[in-house]
Amino acid sequence: MTYSRLALSTALLLAASAAQAQEPIRIGFISTMSGPQGVLGQELANGFKLGLEATGQKLGGRAVRVTWGDDQAQPDVGRQVADKMIDSDRVQIVTGINFSNVLLAVTKPVLDSGAFYISANAGPSQLAGRQCHPRFFSASFQNDAIYEGLGIYMQEKGLKNVYLMAPNYPAGKDMLTGYKRYFKGGVAGEVYTTFGQLDYSAEIAQIRAAKPDAVVFFYPGGMGINFVKQYTQAGLKDQIPLYAGAATVDQTILPALGDAALGMYTGALWSEFLDNPQSKKFAADYEKAYGTIPSPYAALAYDTTRLLDAAVKGVDGKIEDKKAFQKALENVKFDSIRGSFKFNSNHFPIQNYYLVQIEKDAKGRSVAALKGTVKEGLTDAYSGECKMKDE
Repeated sequence: MTYSRLALSTALLLAASAAQAQEPIRIGFISTMSGPQGVLGQELANGFKLGLEATGQKLGGRAVRVTWGDDQAQPDVGRQVADKMIDSDRVQIVTGINFSNVLLAVTKPVLDSGAFYISANAGPSQLAGRQCHPRFFSASFQNDAIYEGLGIYMQEKGLKNVYLMAPNYPAGKDMLTGYKRYFKGGVAGEVYTTFGQLDYSAEIAQIRAAKPDAVVFFYPGGMGINFVKQYTQAGLKDQIPLYAGAATVDQTILPALGDAALGMYTGALWSEFLDNPQSKKFAADYEKAYGTIPSPYAALAYDTTRLLDAAVKGVDGKIEDKKAFQKALENVKFDSIRGSFKFNSNHFPIQNYYLVQIEKDAKGRSVAALKGTVKEGLTDAYSGECKMKDE
């Protein structure tokens, strides 16, 4: 009798384990899906969906179930969405957030719940340094780094005096800090405007008076559309050239800018002209699916699914073994559409930084034409502050 009960218990446990292994991986995708910045979240979502389509709606051979949420670019809303996903949907992985202030409000509850956060976009300096965490990984970038490459390029170009502009929130400050880390010329002005601001007439007047050699700015989404249009209409574009870092002047705003962005140089972590098979396939598949050229936001989200697919495969789908899944992520190897990718000790990427220029293609569309590699294997500045502690 005792043996029979033991055998039955063992069989039930094995059946339960097998059933658990077959359950879909529960993913929470939170991003800005509405308002002036909603295009950013939509691009991220499109890239992520396309990545899952490429893997047959599976990661590492295991089915997935995605819960979608709109943070409205507001930290308190993002926190509420995350709390619901944790409590009601029991998500195991969260991703998608595009604004750093929202991400900083969401990571603690997500990580405290035992879930993993895999960033497809935002990369605040705090999480790369002293607040690094064994279950937080950035599959995208560290904020400083996407302007560090631009600083390297402009320093080598010999520019002497620049004017810096960004929204007054964590990513804006990180990015201009990154730029100044490598650019050693003069700074004619450093202005942080209200997040979401759409009228830049006063700031443009200040630029005209300062007469810098160039303007370096970070304004994603609707902010960037308004700034570049107003700057061009003020007649300054031909007098004082504009420069932007990666993921700023791209396909999220180029269609709305028309010819206003033509000739601008910007940084890039990915370009639709990168010469590798996986990148070319992604660009073609995205245009076929959505009828537009993909933005870097879509590209990074797509690459996030490729990374996750490889890492989940590395643990045979058993992401419930969190230590094993963490190690699989740390050592992940996959064919990135960016051409080069590996994680640093703080779980942020080491990757290449490219230079692109906005031009017209044969169809008359504004595109980010690849001009060269600025830096191979660019690393962030905060990994030394990260003292990763396994839980």
